[in-house]
Amino acid sequence: MNRRDFGKFSLAVFGGTMMPNVQAQTISAQNNTALDQILERLSKRDIPQHVGFDSRMIALITTATLTTLGADDLLARHIRESLAAGVKPVEIREAIYQGFAYVGIAQVSRAEKVFAQVLKDAGINPELTDCTTVNDADRFEKGLAVQKGIFGPAIDQMHKNARADERYLNVDLLSGFCFGDTYTRTGLSLKERELLTFVVIAAMGGCEPQVKAHAGGNISVGNTRKMLIDCLVIMVPYIGFPRTLNALAMVNEAAPAKA
Repeated sequence: MNRRDFGKFSLAVFGGTMMPNVQAQTISAQNNTALDQILERLSKRDIPQHVGFDSRMIALITTATLTTLGADDLLARHIRESLAAGVKPVEIREAIYQGFAYVGIAQVSRAEKVFAQVLKDAGINPELTDCTTVNDADRFEKGLAVQKGIFGPAIDQMHKNARADERYLNVDLLSGFCFGDTYTRTGLSLKERELLTFVVIAAMGGCEPQVKAHAGGNISVGNTRKMLIDCLVIMVPYIGFPRTLNALAMVNEAAPAKA
């Protein structure tokens, strides 16, 4: 990438954080293939008119989706546009990090490198907040509290039923790593993190039981059926209809439409 590709940058105060005002280039300005033109129309014009999310949340949902897919070029372009739209760098980073326990370190690490390279090429050097709130002594207990806050007393029963040779995986790691190391971070709200978890798992495909569980988890934290469907609408150009419709079936099971 060449710095001049990103236009001129000026510092502005946004939400109490000094960050650059990035002049983004649209997909159509960079490419002129039919695929790019269709994606431009869907993602920038059509879909935003049919979902209830603001541009910030659309950006975070797309970031989580592209991180999961390992779509480096699309992710880099999307991050540039998100920064130009005023999304905070720390929010973009946390949307990437939220997928760690679900898609794994390889995909999240490569997305983090894309994020860092975009900032570097753009001449952006923000001091990102350390969003960690746990340590080795309390990560399990704090993670368990978040987990039970989402899924309720079923977690106690799951722990009680865990076989001895599975306990470290299904109890210690699930509560301490998945929820303790990730959900307790600042930078995004609990409701936003649970929504992005749904996005990541739906984007992976083949994880329908987990999609259903986290569709229910979203309802329990106050997100709505419409929000889950809106996520899928935003995601469909990136993950395709088969994964989208499989995820929609799980939403319909976890949060049926009201008559």
